[in-house]
Amino acid sequence: MGDVDSGRQRKGTGSNKRPRLEDVAARVGVSTASVSLVLRGVAGPSERTRERVLKAAADLGYQVDRTASTLASRRSRLLGVLVDIHSPFHAELVEHLHIAAEEVGYDLVLSTQTRTRDQNTAIETLLAFRSEALILLAPSAPADTLAALDRKAPVIVVGRRIAEGELDVVRTADDDGVGQIVDHLVGLGHRAIAYVDGGKGVIATDRRRGYRTAMRRHGLDEHIRVLRGDHTEASGERAARHLIDSGDLPTAVVAYNDQCAIGVLTALTRAGVAVPAEVSVAGYDDDTLSRLSCFNLTTVSQGAREQARYAVAAAVERLDQDREEPREVVLTPELVVRGSIAEPREG
Repeated sequence: MGDVDSGRQRKGTGSNKRPRLEDVAARVGVSTASVSLVLRGVAGPSERTRERVLKAAADLGYQVDRTASTLASRRSRLLGVLVDIHSPFHAELVEHLHIAAEEVGYDLVLSTQTRTRDQNTAIETLLAFRSEALILLAPSAPADTLAALDRKAPVIVVGRRIAEGELDVVRTADDDGVGQIVDHLVGLGHRAIAYVDGGKGVIATDRRRGYRTAMRRHGLDEHIRVLRGDHTEASGERAARHLIDSGDLPTAVVAYNDQCAIGVLTALTRAGVAVPAEVSVAGYDDDTLSRLSCFNLTTVSQGAREQARYAVAAAVERLDQDREEPREVVLTPELVVRGSIAEPREG
């Protein structure tokens, strides 16, 4: 009985042991160097050897020890990404960043900003994981703070203008994007166009300026109406209720982003105000929610795929090509017209 128990114990211990590179090499009958080349995707071994190594690794449950390979190479080949966990647009950006990074032999480390976890904490986590460069999605930190961070690791700011021009930036022209919405609404015959603001910060400032500039360009100064808001659905709902309670509904509402616009649309619909027959609604970002048929939201695309590719390219240029001069890439946003806007109501 004791022999049986000890036999089971030995078997259990062996089955719990993590497979090593040497185990894969022994299974195939090749050197550990050949196995390493195959698993890293480096040229050299024949196609037959590659197939056998990959099959053996899968059969054994072998996984690459990233920590060990990092220590051996002294490079992590990791790009740290700061992301707002509540932003659908950031989620889409991350998906494209993964694809772009993998194509050039890098991987991502994600650190999230939440209501209880600030950007400083999130960024320190990225540095602790030895991220070679930092891709920060719409960071709110002051420009001088970001410049100081850039001295620790190359910083690429995505989605936000940096006035001083001392950092790598990839963004769209936010003021132009909001201007495109206003231009289109005016072209449909709208005059009473309200704007739900995005609160503090450079991005909100640029989009608010785009609204005011476009309204003035069309001679609609007296119709400029900016309501308090932020990036959430709740703020859009509050703004819409304020408009309803005022008894002076505009014919169109432009919101800071898609989440805010969805809040506006939801509150109007709940109050019996038909969208777009009575009030047209537009957002900004072209995130995944805006494309749902239940919202069918007119919005502005920031080109998530293009921003991701430029951001990764900027990081690689800083890390592998020793580029030192900062560079700003400003993409032209694109109006995406869907079913949430129409010609203004009569009267």
